[in-house]
Amino acid sequence: MNSQELVFTNNVGEAIDTIAARLNPSKTFVLVDVNTQSFVLPRLQALSQTVAGATLIVTRAGDMHKNLDSTQAIWKRLGDEGATRHSLLINVGGGVVTDMGAFAASTFKRGISFINVPTTLLGAVDASVGGKTGINFGSLKNQIGVFSQADTVIVSTLFFNTLTVEELRSGYAEMLKHGLLEDADTFNSLLGRHVEDIDPDTMLDLLQKSVLIKKDIVDTDPEEKNIRKALNLGHTAGHAFESLALERKSPIPHGYAVAYGLVTELVLSCMKLSFPSDVLHRFAAYVKEEYAGFHFSCDDYPRLLQLMHNDKKNLTAADINFTLLKNIGDVTIDCIVSEDDIKSALDITRDLLGI
Repeated sequence: MNSQELVFTNNVGEAIDTIAARLNPSKTFVLVDVNTQSFVLPRLQALSQTVAGATLIVTRAGDMHKNLDSTQAIWKRLGDEGATRHSLLINVGGGVVTDMGAFAASTFKRGISFINVPTTLLGAVDASVGGKTGINFGSLKNQIGVFSQADTVIVSTLFFNTLTVEELRSGYAEMLKHGLLEDADTFNSLLGRHVEDIDPDTMLDLLQKSVLIKKDIVDTDPEEKNIRKALNLGHTAGHAFESLALERKSPIPHGYAVAYGLVTELVLSCMKLSFPSDVLHRFAAYVKEEYAGFHFSCDDYPRLLQLMHNDKKNLTAADINFTLLKNIGDVTIDCIVSEDDIKSALDITRDLLGI
């Protein structure tokens, strides 16, 4: 799997037109959700001749619609509008659009070219980069998908002024995760800020550093056979929290689930690998202040454990597999943790977050 091109720029329209001219597709399509259609598309059509002239595909917004029905609708529209293997799909939106659009493009006629233009902080730092595509199946996250790199990902902060504080915080949680994987200076710099107060130029610089941390890991292990599993930090517990919230019909943003999952997995890191407790407490205090709102009790533990057992990253169905840290920047992958230890970590998580 080839490494994808990353372009960091706020001249998004010019970048799209340059890439499209190089690819010279037989036909160009743009995928948006209903929110992006309202808040972003008119602006992007004014900036890019390619987008202005493309055939539009609109999908419903929200993670609950990142499913097979929505993907089938994208495939059908591509087919009905005469897409060929030489067509181009430009995915403009958050992580739902780039995940699902990339999966649809990668499987339609065995694969057509696609460009990701993330319009959210979460989409820019996480979903659009790294070649993972996919959709949810049942109540489980990202169960169906393939590894497939975008031709290009255009990373910008141009559309972040359309985002709520909640959406900004959701993306910032993934940046905090990258900081934990990198080094103490990077992590402490992020932990000392509130994302809603960061100006666009500074944010683009922080975003570039964060995305390149992920890209370096992905380039080393594109299909997640080894060190790429580091990027799962916070996600085994986080996806369980996210799935539980979906089942309750009260979904929480992905980044919020990751923030809670990071607390749980740093607790496990303290228990298993002697991760510094002072770093855990500083991080948990930040999460409590910035991401408060999700409640779970010991009555939810059996379902959370069941969801963790179903996580696609597990080595066997009997084990629950975590990425943990010995220290900031010192990762240990494939850590099998017992259910009793996970329950203890969930108890401590609730205590730290005041749940």
